[in-house]
Amino acid sequence: MKMLLRNDEAGTIAFPTRRSFLQTVGLGAAVLGLTGIAHGAEEKKIQGFEKTAADPAASKNWKPVSDRKIRVGIVGYGVCGFGAEFGFQNHPNVEIVAVSDLIPERCAGLAKACRCQNTYPSLEELVKDDKIEAVFVATDAPSHFKHCVDVMKHGKHVATAVPAVFGSVEDADRLLDTVKSTGRKYMMFETSYFHDSVYAMRQIYNAGGFGKLVYSEGEYYHYCQTAIPSYKGWRDGLPPQWYPTHSNAYYVGVTGGSFTEVSCMGMTSQLKWLQPENNIYKNPFGTEIASFRTSEGGMARMAVSWDTPGQGGEKGRIRGQKGSFSEERKPTALANTAFGRYEGIEKNLPEINRPPLPPGVEPGGHDGSHGYLMNEFVTAILEDRKPLVDVVQALNMTVAGIVAHQSAMKNGELMKIPQYKL
Repeated sequence: MKMLLRNDEAGTIAFPTRRSFLQTVGLGAAVLGLTGIAHGAEEKKIQGFEKTAADPAASKNWKPVSDRKIRVGIVGYGVCGFGAEFGFQNHPNVEIVAVSDLIPERCAGLAKACRCQNTYPSLEELVKDDKIEAVFVATDAPSHFKHCVDVMKHGKHVATAVPAVFGSVEDADRLLDTVKSTGRKYMMFETSYFHDSVYAMRQIYNAGGFGKLVYSEGEYYHYCQTAIPSYKGWRDGLPPQWYPTHSNAYYVGVTGGSFTEVSCMGMTSQLKWLQPENNIYKNPFGTEIASFRTSEGGMARMAVSWDTPGQGGEKGRIRGQKGSFSEERKPTALANTAFGRYEGIEKNLPEINRPPLPPGVEPGGHDGSHGYLMNEFVTAILEDRKPLVDVVQALNMTVAGIVAHQSAMKNGELMKIPQYKL
């Protein structure tokens, strides 16, 4: 779908209002007013899980790269119903071989949602199935590292929900070693990569429209009066910068670069569930703001917050030596908000086109990113190439947040960040 519509003046490209964009291509609402939860339970509101409207033009010009069906296993159907949210079951090049969840009722719900008859009581059992060649890990965040390593050591490709690792730099090293030693494909489903704004930024950056980035900002605000229910309470008191990829993607997901050092400040929260005596992490902070040095030599400010009411979701802006891009979203009247504007000296930028989706695959939640992420993983396997959000970008986003929290616990001490590459 085309997102870059007109050249208003030399070097200035205006993006459509969200209302006109919706009317033109059928794309849905942004990352606010979120509703939707699985399993037929009482409807709850969880930020990011609004259903983006199906786009009749999304499959235009789609051509299969293969007639092969990848045999996929899916693990995890928690409070967000994540295992079924990305639409693997609707992709013409996918066969869902088996699903799993530790809780039998949720396992049955996942099987129904994925139209799959075969179930396993755990990931550890599912990965032994030789018919499966790729697994989507939608389990609790503390288990992502362990589960992804287990999948790859059983010879299977793996996609995972965010973050890549959970609070451990040592686990990051082990995850990278596993990807290298097994040769399996690894992809992290960071939803910001296919948000309309980040996707446009990345295309413009790759076309030379920004030059080196001098400054970038990313913000992930998700106000929670109480913790979202989670397996063994892993979300209770979660350090904000341990969940950093939704904001850090506004640099890493645009440039493919990394953060090299950080000073981060945190502020204690007035919310009971974020008090250090009430969480296993002994985390006192409800908000953490990180100031990074980037691999290009520029600067970035990345914010994650659980305890500030008001406009929520992910947003960001960037300024480069040749051009800048900003997005604005209002807390109400979403249809009237513009989602991006390029201003700069580059006059010959390409049209911004998301890749077409296969027939039957919908954009899904998190600003219409789910279907695109799933299709990217499937296509990378079929084409035997590196996925967009590979292990390097996943770790460079995730570990920067782990070190940022360490800095916040040391009152903003400047700290070096490990660098990851294949």
